[in-house]
Amino acid sequence: MLKHMDHFHGSDLEKIEAEYGIKKEDITSFSANVNPLGISPKMRRALIDHIDCITSYPDREYTVLRQCIAGYAKTVPEHIVVGNGSTELISLLIQLERPRKAMIIGPTYSEYEREISLEGGVSLYYPLPEEENFVLDAADLCAHLNETLDLLVICNPNNPTSTAIPVTSMRRILDVCKQYDICVIIDETYVEFVEDVTAISSVPLTHYYNNLVILRGISKFFAAPGLRLGYGITGNMDLLRRINTLKNPWTINSLAAKAGELMFSDAEYIAATRRLISQERTRCVEELDALPTVKAYHPAANFVLVRILKEGVDAQLLFEHAIRRGLMIRNCSTFPFLDQSYIRFCFMSPEKNRALLDCLKEFL
Repeated sequence: MLKHMDHFHGSDLEKIEAEYGIKKEDITSFSANVNPLGISPKMRRALIDHIDCITSYPDREYTVLRQCIAGYAKTVPEHIVVGNGSTELISLLIQLERPRKAMIIGPTYSEYEREISLEGGVSLYYPLPEEENFVLDAADLCAHLNETLDLLVICNPNNPTSTAIPVTSMRRILDVCKQYDICVIIDETYVEFVEDVTAISSVPLTHYYNNLVILRGISKFFAAPGLRLGYGITGNMDLLRRINTLKNPWTINSLAAKAGELMFSDAEYIAATRRLISQERTRCVEELDALPTVKAYHPAANFVLVRILKEGVDAQLLFEHAIRRGLMIRNCSTFPFLDQSYIRFCFMSPEKNRALLDCLKEFL
């Protein structure tokens, strides 16, 4: 198991407040990767207008919610399971599969490795090469798959590299995994931010591969991490039955379920989010590319990984410089295979992005 360092997470605003004496309300978190537009107007109205729903238990089957998710994700309700954030579903899947040996494409989110370890399994990392700009070579990955593996975990687009695997390559990977009886979990937390979702999302493949589970949530794209609503998509009906047998009933509260029923249909909000992120992603990367003291790895999602090239400057120094101006970036040395020369930040409003870029340029 790789050793993970501790640094401030995007949700650690109270710790930042205590450490630096900056009120959390005055901090702009470029570390949390959350939609800068805030919550969907439809969801806001739902939370206000349907507050009385908390007087009743939610539907155990979450029928209407799953229908709304299915319409949004372009699948069928029968293939959907909801959970208390995608984190609960990761835990449930690992508990059910109990992989003795898993492969994780890294650097990435540490929760996968943690859950595998809790169930007594061992995790191997397949590292994305920096010299290839952290872009996966699907053929090389396939050459490293074998019958000793029980599970393959892929974050697509990947956090923190913001690189994505096209669905054409994913088919090739799934074919080899099927051959070796390897279960595949694809975390699509950030897929809704990409330029062409159909080119990246593996949701359509759940109709053809029963060894595939897709995980998504509303924390990032719909800016609602506090509602704790996640969902999984799989065509494996036996696995769905096992998940629903294991999971506790009513892990999604009535208010979150009602909000979820409406937010996925907020077409105006969805389009505005995609438009803003596309514009700011292009603008910010162009400015970073013009800086000789950094290397920006071209992003597919709503955040960018940056390598510091200036001698004498590391991620912690840059973090300190930014946070004292109320701007919180991510020191990426917490991730496997990354050191103190890497930072990550998400795209916010044009004004806030301008403030951060100017702040970074002062130091770089």
